[in-house]
Amino acid sequence: MDNFGKKLLGFTAVAFVSSAISIGAYTILNNKNVEPEIRYVEWNNVGMNSNGQFVNVSNPINQVIDFTSVADMSVNAVVSIRSTVTPKQSRQMPQIPDPFLQFFFGDGYNSSPTPQQQTSSGSGVIISNDGYIITNNHVIEGGDKVEVILNDKRMFNAKIVGTDQSTDLALLKIEGEEFPMLKFGNSDMLKVGEWVLAVGNPMGLNSTVTAGIVSAKGRAIGAGKSMSIESYIQTDAAVNPGNSGGALVNTNGELVGINTMILTQTGSYIGYSFAVPSNIAIKIVNDLKEYGSVQRALLGVTIIEMSADLAKDKNIDFINGVYIESVNDRSSAKEAGLKKGDIITAIDGEKINSSSKLQELISLHHPGDKIVITIVRDEKEKEIEVILKNQQGNTSITKPSDFGALGAGFAELNNEKKNSYGISSGVEVVGIKDGKFQRAGIRKGFIILNINGEVVNSTDDIERIYNSIQNSSSRDKVMFITGIYPNGRSAYYAVDIAIEE
Repeated sequence: MDNFGKKLLGFTAVAFVSSAISIGAYTILNNKNVEPEIRYVEWNNVGMNSNGQFVNVSNPINQVIDFTSVADMSVNAVVSIRSTVTPKQSRQMPQIPDPFLQFFFGDGYNSSPTPQQQTSSGSGVIISNDGYIITNNHVIEGGDKVEVILNDKRMFNAKIVGTDQSTDLALLKIEGEEFPMLKFGNSDMLKVGEWVLAVGNPMGLNSTVTAGIVSAKGRAIGAGKSMSIESYIQTDAAVNPGNSGGALVNTNGELVGINTMILTQTGSYIGYSFAVPSNIAIKIVNDLKEYGSVQRALLGVTIIEMSADLAKDKNIDFINGVYIESVNDRSSAKEAGLKKGDIITAIDGEKINSSSKLQELISLHHPGDKIVITIVRDEKEKEIEVILKNQQGNTSITKPSDFGALGAGFAELNNEKKNSYGISSGVEVVGIKDGKFQRAGIRKGFIILNINGEVVNSTDDIERIYNSIQNSSSRDKVMFITGIYPNGRSAYYAVDIAIEE
């Protein structure tokens, strides 16, 4: 009995203690005066070492980034641009009525419908209070009418001041004053990883602002035409069709780039967008304002970026700079004494490690500017002074000549004349005075059939081709003209339309 009693007493004690603990816990949890406390773990100064243990980290990041003021400043200076193009109807073959279709639809039926107007849209940035706007050339190229719509919904007809295919930039002008504007910033000061905003009108969605970082600088993606300048700012700010010509701004609200293109396999943004740096844009704008065309300086070399493979192939013991593969005749480089095999490592003290960087630095200069190029030749570093030249191989300022500089009057041929000459298109030269046509040997009565391989049938066609040649980046500004005289004799002329001042 004694053992049994001891065991019973032990069980009773344990039960009593357990009951007391349970009652106490229940009382605490149900006490209305005690509220649960929620604690947030602060990770600002906590990190993890290589062993997976949490450790304190110095210099916690406490900065809060606020884009609202920059966005508010930018959207009012970014505009929507609408360009209207009227396609030229092909005139290579005369329109022959179809008797079968006319029987059912009447004499007014035309089996070849009149070309419909086409409209393209993009963005632009107001860069002065008096209405100068920068955009992409491809937004307004070929446009018969360019309209600008501001963020406050006011609409203006814009004048094209000038365009530059090499950088895909264009300058427009609208009449008025006190327009909202963005000031240019220094794109050279941008750093990879820095926050930027893309502002534009993608997919018809006006005043859209997206944010991202600078992913790379001096990017060349091989998307341009001959003589194009590619040294883009790459960002991951979302850009889509309609953003072209819009603003890339930094967190100070400064215009540091013009959004130009995306790299995509879908037609829409997939993470890679590219902008023309503001420092290049500033030079283009100033040239177009002052001269009507860009004063482009050229070094006149063919280059290859240095790489480990090239260094091994050429037996070179370093991989910095760009390798000169050839030197053009009549060029700045040839006159200064640069040679094939020279390696350019710097321009005016700024290091060169890519062809895009070389292009960018040269593009900031005018013909006649003097630069100092650092090269390595025969394993020795050397500095060479170079005076830059233009496409014509001199240092003169060039301006696009006015269409009137041709010194000729034109008239469209009626059907009777076309039939008598056995042609389906053409424009007659009805007057000649001192000008480029006369100096090329063209006489009154000459009938122009095509220019540079393109059929012409109106004065507008001639002017359009003329302007296209002037705006091209080709070294030679020449109209190659094919035609006939009234006696049936064929004639061919090359008309140099470049002008120097």
